[in-house]
Amino acid sequence: MSDDLTLEHEARDTSAFYTGLSWLVTLLVPVALVMTVVRLLMTPAFLQIEYSLPGFPDDRYGFTRQERLHWSNIALDYLLNSQGISFLGDLRFEDGQPVYNQRELRHMVDVKRTVQAALLVWYVSLLVLIALGLWAWRAGWLQFYRDGLARGGWLTVLLVGTIILFVAISFSVFFVAFHNVFFQPGTWTFLYSDTLIRLFPERFWRDIFIFVGVLSVGGGLGLALGLRRRPA
Repeated sequence: MSDDLTLEHEARDTSAFYTGLSWLVTLLVPVALVMTVVRLLMTPAFLQIEYSLPGFPDDRYGFTRQERLHWSNIALDYLLNSQGISFLGDLRFEDGQPVYNQRELRHMVDVKRTVQAALLVWYVSLLVLIALGLWAWRAGWLQFYRDGLARGGWLTVLLVGTIILFVAISFSVFFVAFHNVFFQPGTWTFLYSDTLIRLFPERFWRDIFIFVGVLSVGGGLGLALGLRRRPA
């Protein structure tokens, strides 16, 4: 009888432990999903698509679509590489004028720091999810892991769906709030004639949030519905 009680307690403790790991998986899924989509959009292919979308505003100061692609790809490269700000600071237009002013360069330093930190979080979340998945497969708690992924899918739908709702109601308010979370107020506002605004107008960022939201919700639904438990 004593041995049976001991085994029962051990089984209960083991189940509680795996349940805890399952909830860790749940919390990591939204981070991994959203950042995977963000990284997919940080590519020359997305820039090509975005600038080709119907209704994308022309640059009132004269950038052609090809010029926008040229300069935006360099900006994207800076955010992902290990170079210092001189990578952008040394850029010049044909007339010798710098492509970016000092205010824009300071902001790009802040953006790069934020992007690099976010990518690090993404790498860690993916590695932990993969490690937990391998452990679950080898140690026999795969159903706990699958449940965690499914819950994480629903959590992604809930969180990202809420953000999409805010974007739909008032993108400008959300955009300001988003930037004030990650950057010092006043450091990210520029003139319409500045290069950053000419390359990345408000429409660009609105589309980014829509793409991230729709693709993340789609991924979340795929996990939630694809891994839901089947009736016994």
